[in-house]
Amino acid sequence: MQRPKPDPVAHGFYADILHFLRKRMDNASDAADMTQDVFAQWLGYRDRAKVEQPRAFLFQVARNLLSDHWRRQKVRHAVLADDTLPEAHDTPANDPLDHAQQQQRLNQLRQVLSELSPRRREALMLHRFEGLTQAQIAERMNISVSMVEKHIAAALLQCKQRLDSDNGTEQFP
Repeated sequence: MQRPKPDPVAHGFYADILHFLRKRMDNASDAADMTQDVFAQWLGYRDRAKVEQPRAFLFQVARNLLSDHWRRQKVRHAVLADDTLPEAHDTPANDPLDHAQQQQRLNQLRQVLSELSPRRREALMLHRFEGLTQAQIAERMNISVSMVEKHIAAALLQCKQRLDSDNGTEQFP
């Protein structure tokens, strides 16, 4: 089998895109992964031949991916680090007991999420907190839809079992 010819655009701008992303990200490995995503999108773009300024196009793709990355990070950190549940702001007449119970549930949720494997946690958070479909998650995580379903189901089961055991409502099969 003959290897495909390298794309001259990808070869010419790879170092520039990587440098751009490294300056803006905390992790060099994530920057390298995102650089690959930029060029994967470039190679998947049907109208490449019509792009008059490939460098500008690639940097715009990189900015878009970076924006998506930071938005996902913001959601994840909000879920894991926020001191109040969103519902607490909706009802101003919360009494101290309700507030304490909400804080306890939030702390339990943080703990349960931190105990999930990274892949299960990512699949669950993309599905529940970012509203992505299983097909979108599969594409983003580079796994099959079936594997996404398994990750989400296992994560939900693990969360339910842990929360039930913490609340003393453990159910036996």
